Amino acid sequence: MSDMSDMSDMSDKGPDNAGWSGVVEDWSHDREIFKVSWGKAMMWIFLLSDTFVFGTFLVGYMTVRISAVEAWPLTSEVFALTVAGHHIPLLLIAIMTFILITSSGTMALAVNYGYRRNRKVAARLMLVTAILGASFVGMQAIEWTKLIEEGVRPWANPMGASQFGSAFFMITGFHGLHVTIGVLMLLIYARKVARGDYEKRGDYGIVEIVGLYWHFVDLVWVFIFAFFYLW
Repeated sequence: MSDMSDMSDMSDKGPDNAGWSGVVEDWSHDREIFKVSWGKAMMWIFLLSDTFVFGTFLVGYMTVRISAVEAWPLTSEVFALTVAGHHIPLLLIAIMTFILITSSGTMALAVNYGYRRNRKVAARLMLVTAILGASFVGMQAIEWTKLIEEGVRPWANPMGASQFGSAFFMITGFHGLHVTIGVLMLLIYARKVARGDYEKRGDYGIVEIVGLYWHFVDLVWVFIFAFFYLW
């Protein structure tokens, strides 16, 4: 009789309930082992997938440039600026690169102060990072305007190979979109950090998650700078 009652108890629980509870338990153990929040894990997965997209763009750009029949424009000349009568190559690009590298430093400091639970300083540093990012996007708009005025289009280029325009607008535009999204994220979460939304739970991991995205955007720009502007 006792065996029959045990079997009836097991049938009442059902295999589905036991299976799902087992899955939840397994995932909980994984989280305890790796000590990674779901938000951070999802951000890493997104960044990994985005790496393949940017990698595909850069490989496609290199393939097009190598196989181009017409001469490829000299980027040192195309992106030069005249200051006080002096022709300075890649001046604007160098300033943009310096701004992004600096923003990486301010973002790292924001993460540091976030884990110290100093929300005011962390929010201010996130705001500074957003301002630097917005400055980068503004300079990129100046760069685009200059080339458009010179006749460069995604389908045409008066300075040489026609593929130059499509490669330039596609790669820098896609990166600029990422920077713009990052600026919006920084502004939104800086406000939430400043008003103490994460103070009760005592977890400022969101600052690190936003920082991961921002550092990724900065790193991608280093590769674009090296392959597109210096090559």
